[in-house]
Order: sequence, then C-alpha cells, then structure tokens
Amino acid sequence: MGGGKTYVPYPTFNQSSPRPSSTGFLSAVGRCRIHPKSCCLNDDDSNGTDEFDAILKKAIEQSQVGQNISAPIVPVKKNSLMAAAMGGAAARKRKEEERKKKEETATNTNKKTDTKEDTDKKLKKKYMKEGIAMAQSYLSNTLMLDTSIVDVEIVLECSAIIQSDGCIVSCFLDAGCDKIVVAATTADSSTSQELVLQALGVARVPEERLIVEMAHTNGTSGKSNDSKLAYISRAANYASTLSVTISKNDSLSTLVTASKNWVNFSSVILQINASNYTSDTTSDTDSTTTDDTNNKDNLTNLVQIIAQLSNKNTTTNTHGILLTLTDPTAQTLGHATTSSIRTDRPDNLYTTVVTTRSNEALGLVYSSAQSIIAALECGRGVYYSRSRNGLWRKGDTSGNFQTLHRIDVDCDGDALRFMVTQRGDVPAFCHLETLTCWGPPQGVRHLEQTLNARLIDAPEGSYTKRLFEDNQLLRDKLVEEAQELAEAEEPQHVAEELADVLYFAMVKAAKAGVSLDDAIVELDKRRRKVTRRKGDSKAFRIAAGDAILKKNQES
Repeated sequence: MGGGKTYVPYPTFNQSSPRPSSTGFLSAVGRCRIHPKSCCLNDDDSNGTDEFDAILKKAIEQSQVGQNISAPIVPVKKNSLMAAAMGGAAARKRKEEERKKKEETATNTNKKTDTKEDTDKKLKKKYMKEGIAMAQSYLSNTLMLDTSIVDVEIVLECSAIIQSDGCIVSCFLDAGCDKIVVAATTADSSTSQELVLQALGVARVPEERLIVEMAHTNGTSGKSNDSKLAYISRAANYASTLSVTISKNDSLSTLVTASKNWVNFSSVILQINASNYTSDTTSDTDSTTTDDTNNKDNLTNLVQIIAQLSNKNTTTNTHGILLTLTDPTAQTLGHATTSSIRTDRPDNLYTTVVTTRSNEALGLVYSSAQSIIAALECGRGVYYSRSRNGLWRKGDTSGNFQTLHRIDVDCDGDALRFMVTQRGDVPAFCHLETLTCWGPPQGVRHLEQTLNARLIDAPEGSYTKRLFEDNQLLRDKLVEEAQELAEAEEPQHVAEELADVLYFAMVKAAKAGVSLDDAIVELDKRRRKVTRRKGDSKAFRIAAGDAILKKNQES
C-alpha cells in the first residue's frame, strides 16, 4: 500500500498493551506505535507508567549536568538571532578583548576547568548509559517488544522533549526505537504548535527518525488554515513523516483534499481508532453477524481508499501513505492485513516464504486470512495446509514449532514472509528433519551446526573439542588470527584470514551458548542508535594482545 511498495496496517497501543498476554502478538506485523503514558494502565502486573517517568527523570538529569538547573529553557527566536548578528564591529571588538583577558588567566585555571569539564562529561555519560539501560528494559521486559526486528514508534509529548533538552529522544532511539512521534501536550493551538516546533528543534536527530503528529486540515479555512499550513511547512524541516488522525467518515475525496497539505513529507501515516471496525468473530468459527460483515467491508474499503490515495501521491510522499489502527484486536489487524495484499490463486491463499530472522529461506507454505489471525494471536508459525484443508500450527505434531518474529509483505503485495526462529530438539522445518526444505545448510550456518554437534559429542582428536576445553588456547588463537587478518592485504589472503577468525569466534560463541541469530540481534539493535562513540582503540586491550602475540612468538 503506497509509494510503489505495499505496506500493511500496524497497531497503535494507546489504551491496550503490546504485551502478548493482553492483545496477542500484534507487533509481529513488523511495526507498532506505543503511548507510554497509557498503554500499560490496564496491566495489573506492570508498572510501565512509573518506569517511563523514571526514564524521563534520568534524561532530565542528563540534560542538566554542567548547567544552572534553575535557568528555564527558553526557545531561541529569529529576532534575537538577528539582533545578535547586527552588533557590528563594536560587539566584535568587545568579544575580542574578552577573549584576550580569558587567555591571560587561562594558565592558572586550566587544570580546574578541565577537571570540572571531565567530571561533567563522565557524569553526563553515566546518566546517558543508565537511561538507555532503563529504556531497553522497559521496551523488552515490560512491553515485551523485540526492537531488533520490530520497528517501534514511541509517542513523546513535546513538553518531555523540551524539559530534557532532547535527551529523552536520543535515549529511546539508542535503546532500540525506530522513530519518535512528537505529540502536542495540549489541544491544537498556535501555542501548542510552537511547543511542537521547539521540541522538534531540540531533538537534534536526523529527520527520518522523527514523526510529527496532528489532526488533518480539511474543513478549516481562512487564517486558521493558513496558520496550520505554515506550521506543517515548518515542521517538515525537522521531521520526514507526518502522522494524521482521520475519522471513519473520511472519504477518498476528503483525504485527497487534505493530502495537498502533506507534500513536504516523504511519508504520511493515517491513524484511526480500530474500535470503528471491531468484530467479535473469533478465529475458530465460520459464523458471522451482519455487524461483523459490515465492519470487515468498511475496513476493506478504508484500506482500498488509502491505497488509491497513496498511488495518487507517489511523486510527493515518496515513501508511501501508511495506516495505523489504534487498539486493534488480532481479528481486526489480521483482516486489515489481508485487505492490503492480493492473490491470483483460485483458493484465495497467499504464497508465504518462511525464513530465519537472518533471512535464510526455510520453506514455502500458504496462508489464509484465518491462519494469519491465528499467528497473530499465538505468536507462532501458523499456516494453511492444503492437504489437511485447514489451519496448520507448525510443531503441534512434530514438536518442531516456530517462534514468530515478523510478518512482511513483498513489494508487489502478493507474497508473505514469516520470519521465525525454528525450535525443536534438533531444529527442523522440513519433514525430512533438516533445517530447510533445501537440504543441509552451507557456510556459517553449517559451521554453527557442526560446532553445536561437537559441543555435545566430538570425535577423538577433535581440534574443536580441544578449543572448547582449553580457554587459554582459544583466547590465544582469537588474538593471533585477528592480528593476521589485520596484517593481510591481498583479497584472497584477507578472505582466508577472515574465515579463520569466523571459525574461532564461532567456537567461542558456541561454547557460551550464543547463536548467529543472537549476534544478528545485536547488529540490528546497533543500527538504530543515534549516539555514536569515537571508536578509538583501547591501549590496554592492544597491550594485552601484544603480550599474547609475544608469548606465542617465544614459544
């Protein structure tokens, strides 16, 4: 749906919780939006609101390090900037004199100043790390979201962003969130708009990581509409995505009119309350009421309207127009998903590729609307069996069940991808007891399987077994092979040394019970960070490595 690519609707958790025990595994559609102040209020065993407040408090503490905390944060206006710029030669002369005076006294105060700056820097870094750790725990343990694979949008009120001088924004992005939704604290007004713009400014992150939220402009006119259009234009300088609240009664023509105001954004998200389309139909019955049918028809109509709107706006909103449903059920979200995709099969089934979380193909299956709903309800791989003529929940018979991570639609909207972790005593998707339906894996996945087998039962004289049992040898070889890789120059030599490093690194991982997928999770988490370290080498690590290499040379 949109921009040359098909997008499926995704859930917004406002009054409902993303925790599986509350709503099912709805975030498995690959994206979700979180309202942290309200989404956990109905969870008896969760203190999510208190956790969020603690994270915000830590971000505020971080922002106040080295500052006069009694000084209010005041937005910088263009007029004040212009006045400063027009000071002329006299102002520059005064500044030069002040600079010389400071240089004259710098010798006696440098040590004290440096110490204070170093202390502030360390304290700020300490608060930053504590805040990120708290946010990671909140997202993964309290909300039970896997941010390495699900694109999480978190709604932050502009007052919280301003109060923390933007630290709360980088905190949640570094913790794994994909985007920040900047929301007005008060009702839509000129004052509220200025606060949102101020919050966007102090966020200090790339525009593609920010979403600005507002009601659509259709129906306003005159000065009110002109003011809102100017606000939208200014907001587009900071955020690449606009999130617009729509109503059930909005027609295609209404949205087309409103969309003329969205041209400055590369993508637009339309949000609507899912209760408008809630059905009481469960996934294990074929009976429907008239209301159920009407709800499904209305939701299908909305999805099709947005698809048409997106096609009309492909040259302006280049990344498409998406739909998010607020507080949906698995049935509503599943139906919205199937309304977004198509099939040319006479049985109306959807071709589905099943992969690992690192995109290795396990096999080809088929999905139906009901199997998709069932998968969202239980968080497992559930498909449609043509031979059984019914739902097939993988592993119920064989024990080789699947943990569902994400459901994606291909660019043409006619095929699904289920991203899973294959489980079982010996993880096997195929009925022939192999991981994939194309036989044994190759490359690093084959190496991983071999190492895991050696860990359990290694043949006599196995070098891998020796590495498992000798910590010092494994450590020495890791350092040695990394040094040889660092020294290699010719492409073939680099490839050979890289293979050696991979082998020894994966022996270390297998011994610790760490899988390739675990490493991929870490890589996917890191790509979301906005705070970057300098990346300088650590002298004490280099010295330790040199000592190992020297010892090996002498032996």
